[in-house]
Amino acid sequence: MSQAAAPIAGSTGGVSMDTSRLASKENLEAAGKRFEAIFVGMMLKSMRTASLGEGLFDSKASQQFRDMQDQQLAQSMAAHAPIGIGKAMTEFLSKAQPVEAAAPATDGSTP
Repeated sequence: MSQAAAPIAGSTGGVSMDTSRLASKENLEAAGKRFEAIFVGMMLKSMRTASLGEGLFDSKASQQFRDMQDQQLAQSMAAHAPIGIGKAMTEFLSKAQPVEAAAPATDGSTP
């Protein structure tokens, strides 16, 4: 009794067309940092695969630890020493759609 999934109206091949999250500057900046972290992580992974050979003590466990270390390094590099690709993406997306500044936070103590 298998049912075929009906396509959702308005969907375009699994890509969301919802751009409401781009309306906030903080969301754009956070997305830029995450994009940069992913890009730097892919770059580090590519550099690791270009090694000349295996080390004497290489194992699956050491490779997994090195991958986790590279992921943390990529996130740290994106946060503290960005290469600029995240900023370029943020600027591109902000030009494509007007970005609203975040509303000032109120704690209720001021009238």
